This record gives sequence, structure tokens and C-alpha cells, in this order.
Amino acid sequence: MVTMKGLYFQQSSTSEEITFVFQERENLPVTKDNYVKLKVKACALSPINTKLLAEMKMEKDFFPVGREVAGIVLEVGSKVSFFQPDDEVVGILPLDSEDPGLCEVVRVHEHYLVHKPEKVTWTEAAGTVRDGVRAYTALHYLSHLSPGKSVLIMDGASALGTIAIQLAHHRGAKVISTACSLEDKQCLERFRPSIARVIDVSNVKTHVAESCLEETGGLGVDIVLDAGVRLYTKDDEPAEKLQLLPHKHDIITLLGVGGHWVTTEENLQLDPPDSHCLFLKGATVAFLNDEVWNLSNVQQGKYLCILKDVMEKLSTGVFRPQLDEPIPLYEAKVSMEVVQKNQGRKKQVVQL
Repeated sequence: MVTMKGLYFQQSSTSEEITFVFQERENLPVTKDNYVKLKVKACALSPINTKLLAEMKMEKDFFPVGREVAGIVLEVGSKVSFFQPDDEVVGILPLDSEDPGLCEVVRVHEHYLVHKPEKVTWTEAAGTVRDGVRAYTALHYLSHLSPGKSVLIMDGASALGTIAIQLAHHRGAKVISTACSLEDKQCLERFRPSIARVIDVSNVKTHVAESCLEETGGLGVDIVLDAGVRLYTKDDEPAEKLQLLPHKHDIITLLGVGGHWVTTEENLQLDPPDSHCLFLKGATVAFLNDEVWNLSNVQQGKYLCILKDVMEKLSTGVFRPQLDEPIPLYEAKVSMEVVQKNQGRKKQVVQL
């Protein structure tokens, strides 16, 4: 019997603090039906939404860690139709996966995988797949991006922001972005095609709404993809939110007529005056839920199309992700602790 190590997390029953632990795993059972056995070559790290897992009643003593994987097919079940042994594939493990992506071998249903292009490295594939899906969902499905539209991407130097900017440019949009530091501003100013305006929100004299209205000749932007917003007055907001995030009123002010606001703020609260202002503009608010495709089996065909398109754009150089240096599996525990606290800027990928 061969054993392998996999990374799991355990949540304290008395607090929201979670602990990451390696556990020994025995050989996986025989691959059945539509399942594929995968030798993992790379797995990207993303924060775990423990609140969502609790709401979905998916809590367990030890929960598998790592979902964005790229690897080689070892075995296929009798009903698998898209893959065969030795195929190079990439995908996102479902929320209810019993196997951690941070392990040498995993089982996954074939409907969560697509072929990895030959030109794309393991690290690039695993490191781009999730943010590629998020950017597509935000800009294609939720806000109907088209050529000539103006788009504000908040925190453009983040992993998601980078891919969203590249997708918007590819679609022929005019891009405005915010930077959280001088280093981020310099990074964004090096983008090609160039960004129409980079707004340094670490400068206290900068006003996001004013800058956007100025850049669009007073018309406002067509699409906003935020990275979180302030909901309350300065006295009621946590200190870390005060400086770098715009207030919800700023977002509403800078939206143009018929504009789309795509928000990552799951607890967004809009007062009647806010709703009235959005009504007058004919604007819409949509929520970017990372797991929306995961929770809806009827959308599986669309989801696979997105995965394939993300890989195709990675292969042709449309997507150029900001990745950190890959790390070995034994460093994954410490790195995951950093990622869970949202302290990393570039995407971290574990190479197996």
C-alpha cells in the first residue's frame, strides 16, 4: 500500500481560525465511471471561503486544500469520453471534492477538466485558471463587455485585476485601473496595450470618482469591477478598509448611464437613495460569486467553454499572469497560511 501526503485544513469550533495540516493518504480506489485519476504537476493557492462551506453544510473535521490543478491523466473510468491516459489537463476541483489538489494524485470528474495547451506550462495553467474564470464571469456574463466600452478595474495589479485588464483590452475596451501602492502603479503603467489612466488610491489627495469622470468626459464608466467597497462612514469601518477601498457612493457616482457594477462585496448594502440613483441611471449591480459555476450543474457546458477559452488565451499570450516563484509541496502549509490572510500579491503556485 502506497501512502501520499495531502494538505487539509481544520477549523476551530470556538473561533474562525483555521489550521493547515498534512495528512497521510492511502492509495486511491479504482477510478470509476466518469472519473479521472490525475497526477498533479501544479496546484495554485487561493483563500478558502469557510463561510460559504458552512452555509452549504459542507463542514468536516478535515477539509481538502487546493483546487486549481494541472496534471497528467493516469487512469480513466469506463464512462470517460473526453480524456485518455497521458493527456495533459487543467481544471478546478469542485467544492465537495474529497481529494486535496495539494497531493500527488487526485480523482476528479471529467466535466471539471479541459486539455492543457502544449505551449502552456503547468505553473501557468494552474495559476491562471481560477482568475481567468472569474474575469470571464465578471466581464462577459455579468456585464456584457464589448468594444469601445470603458471599464474600471479596481486593484489592477492583483492576480484577478491583471487578467481582467488583459481580457478587457483584448475585447477592445478602454481600461481605467486603481493601484494600491506606488509599486503597483509603476507595474500597471508598464502594461501593453497601455491603461488609459492609473489612479493611485494610496495618495490621499486622489479621488476615484473625480478621476473616472474626468477621463470619460463626465459620462462615467460603463463597467466597474471592484475589489471590495466601503459600506459605512469612516468611524464605522475597519481601519484596513479605510484607505484603499472606495465608498459605495463613489462607485455609484462614477457609473455611467446603463452602467454595470460587478461587485465582490457579498454583504453589499444599498440604501433607498443609492437604489434611486442607480434607477435614474438605469444601472445594474451584479455579484461576482467565485463558485457560481460550481453550484449550478445545468451551466456545465458554458463553464467548460470558459475553461477552454482561458487556456487558449493563455496559449496565445493574451493572458500574461502575475505569478510568484513556484514552491515545493513541503512549503505549501506556510504559504497557504499567508494566502488565507490575503497577504500575498502575486499568485502562488505549488509545483509537485
